[in-house]
Amino acid sequence: MGRHLRVVQAGVVVTKLESIDRSSFEPPYSQVARGIRERITSGEYRAGDRLPSEAELCALYGVSRMTARRAVALLTRDGVVMTENGKGTFVRAPEIGAATFDLGSLRRLVDDEATTVKIGEARIVPSSPRVSAKLAVDPGSPVVAIKRIVRSSGEPVFYHSEYLVFDPRRPLVEAEYGVTALRDLLANAGTSGFKYGRLDLHASTLSNTEASCLGEEPGVPAWVVEHLFFDFENRPVSWGRFIGRADRLRFSATVGVPDVREGGGE
Repeated sequence: MGRHLRVVQAGVVVTKLESIDRSSFEPPYSQVARGIRERITSGEYRAGDRLPSEAELCALYGVSRMTARRAVALLTRDGVVMTENGKGTFVRAPEIGAATFDLGSLRRLVDDEATTVKIGEARIVPSSPRVSAKLAVDPGSPVVAIKRIVRSSGEPVFYHSEYLVFDPRRPLVEAEYGVTALRDLLANAGTSGFKYGRLDLHASTLSNTEASCLGEEPGVPAWVVEHLFFDFENRPVSWGRFIGRADRLRFSATVGVPDVREGGGE
């Protein structure tokens, strides 16, 4: 991006810019979006400021309407700006309620070659009221119960309990005794046969059984990652929960627009 001059006309932020770099491998719409984002992080565009219109962006950057539209769409998708019909596009104010937390620490653990899974139990049991409600089966219906210990470099880090809908026509294969469904979901691999899954994170404490399996004391603060997987007919087929000491997982989120030049855009 070149040098620029900020001018405010009737409450609209108008910035005179040099043309985008046509020789760059970065798509023009991405360059336009990056330029606007940089001016937001520098404070040149503030929360509530109305940005140049689509036509003005075309003139400012020397791009087509489609390029300008894609740039605004990208910023809207990322929660940087918002568009109001008949009014224009505005810089969005930081919203705590819009913050999202990723599961990068869990994904790294699942993907780590040093992570191993030991089966503690695998048997068919009558479903409890809680399990039957999660899997949408009748109470007492047979389900497959699997208990696992997830270890990292030999150290137990998570106790995993899972319940699967029992289908006598489809025997379990060895791969299903691992954590393949969650691994595929986190990696977006889509090879587990599950259509989608829902994850729920909440705080808890270790029970006697969980603490014993993890080598901890009962009552130690813990994180629980609960998961519910659905098949391609949108039927629940597997419900379970990972539980581990609270310091085993770390979650972070960014509120507002970080300065990518300082590494805040990771």
